[in-house]
Amino acid sequence: MQIDPRGPRFGAAVTTLVLALVLITGNPWLLAAQALMFLLGAAGQAPYVLFFKRFVRPRLGPPGELEDATPPRFAQGVGIVFAVLGLIGFAAGVTPLALGATAAALLAAFLNAAFGLCLGCELYLIIRRLQPGRIQ
Repeated sequence: MQIDPRGPRFGAAVTTLVLALVLITGNPWLLAAQALMFLLGAAGQAPYVLFFKRFVRPRLGPPGELEDATPPRFAQGVGIVFAVLGLIGFAAGVTPLALGATAAALLAAFLNAAFGLCLGCELYLIIRRLQPGRIQ
């Protein structure tokens, strides 16, 4: 499936704001809500991207190019891992784990939103290249 690459970047911008609020407030419920957004994104139903499609994209016009949806969906799965680690840190009272995992997810979201550098997408591509039997 092909997607407008501006959608995941918009989602990353919203995610950046949400995760920054988690770090500022220390609110684990907000992180849990973001973990749910990551889960829905990995399932191909990213609420932020759906909002982009409905309300933002019509004002921008069609994209110059499309991209494969698989790497961004994989990246959402990576986001789940960091969000869950952060939630474990909050629940266990291990503040460095909670804040460190949240900060790592924030950094990845910011790099995607600001520069179009999707670390989870790059990780997906590296894993694909390393699979045995794959033609380089």
